[in-house]
Amino acid sequence: MGLGAIFFLHGHRGNGLNGIRNASFRKMADDLGVAFIAVEGLEGRWSFPTAPDHKRDEFAFFDHVLADAEQRFGIDRERTMLSGFSSGAFMTWYLACDDAGRFSGYAPVAGAFWEPLPESCTSKQIPYLFHTHGTSDTVVPMKGRWLGDGRWKQGDVLKSFDVWLRQAGIAGTSPEIFEVGELACRKWAPEEGALELCLHSGGHSVKAEWIRRAWQRLGEARHWPAINSR
Repeated sequence: MGLGAIFFLHGHRGNGLNGIRNASFRKMADDLGVAFIAVEGLEGRWSFPTAPDHKRDEFAFFDHVLADAEQRFGIDRERTMLSGFSSGAFMTWYLACDDAGRFSGYAPVAGAFWEPLPESCTSKQIPYLFHTHGTSDTVVPMKGRWLGDGRWKQGDVLKSFDVWLRQAGIAGTSPEIFEVGELACRKWAPEEGALELCLHSGGHSVKAEWIRRAWQRLGEARHWPAINSR
């Protein structure tokens, strides 16, 4: 089995180097026995479909990133997870919507679709998606907010989930409710994939432990064999 990898996308005007310098991220990757790859947006921004700027074809770019990681570092394409914070989470949602099979799973933190939300996704697969969000987040509130003097609007997180629930044919079904530490979670059970929303009472933040948990949940959902974890 090749080396698994967690790909991480920074927030607005951030950079990949700060992700690499984050000691908690590095420790998480070491403990899980995976590579940690911090991808960088052009000029600190991500060009998702409804973004104010479109600096590159992100879908094609990420296909190249994955191919490069596989070729140069022996990354196992069957054990990859894309995570992102804030603007990086927006990009994570849209990459899953374009083709959920691009990565093995997705772990966005504090960011979903923007308005207008897609009626449906082009992806033929339902993603393995584990979303974390703070109920006191004022930068990317659960219900979204207007930006740029009303020119753009972040989407509602629950309505973003509805896009996938409709596509999976389980709209209106009741999720399983459970708690894990500080997280209050809802889990839906599509025939394929996984859809999970975990909320904490804090604001606009990201923790390595949330990404670690998503990787472990992804492994359970995809029935991966036991991997190095300490």
